[in-house]
Amino acid sequence: MKRVLIIEDDIEIVHLLEIHLKDLNCEVVSSQRGDEGFINALEKDFSLIILDIMLPGMDGVEICQKLRAKNIETPIIMLTSKSEEIDKVLGLEIGADDYLTKPFSVREFIARVKAIFRRQKMTSHTTDESIEKVNHFGQLSINIETRKITLDGQRVDLSPKEFELLVLLSSNPGKSYDRKKLLNLVWGYDFDGYEHTVNSHINRLRSKIEPDMGNPKYILTTWGIGYKFNEDL
Repeated sequence: MKRVLIIEDDIEIVHLLEIHLKDLNCEVVSSQRGDEGFINALEKDFSLIILDIMLPGMDGVEICQKLRAKNIETPIIMLTSKSEEIDKVLGLEIGADDYLTKPFSVREFIARVKAIFRRQKMTSHTTDESIEKVNHFGQLSINIETRKITLDGQRVDLSPKEFELLVLLSSNPGKSYDRKKLLNLVWGYDFDGYEHTVNSHINRLRSKIEPDMGNPKYILTTWGIGYKFNEDL
């Protein structure tokens, strides 16, 4: 059974989401204050966090930032009554996995939750051969199973989306991906108009693994298309 944390101060929304999550055979824990929800997210293991942006005690943006800073990789769906583009972009760039603007349909909510659970299942479904496999690219080492990245023998801490981008690109050296394709493959949803979110994540990823940001060694820009992993390493 999957455990889901709802951090939302609107009790009617909480009750509605609880009903449909339980129909998906999920155990539900809820908090109506951001600070309490943050503590719950730290102290217990969850398969998914449903996180409102506007909350008493601690807002959703701060919660998301702090969880990712502590390497909590639990998928997060952010909820907000705001519809401005900056809010959606901000939610994605601080490490949220998906985004729903209120009011949203129950069908859409369930579809998003199921999509995240499918991605989790695909990620955890590894063969015995791949469990111990570590990919080496020059001084960069990637262990997909343990999610451990090292550069020159030193541990590199990546956000979940930075890690997924790196694994996707490095698994197909030389293959170019456009920004919309990367959004679809890594975020699992088409965010039309938000391709610059990929740029932000690529820039942060490069800042952590590239010896020279001005002359990238691992993640290369394919001009007019997008990005690829260096096939000559």
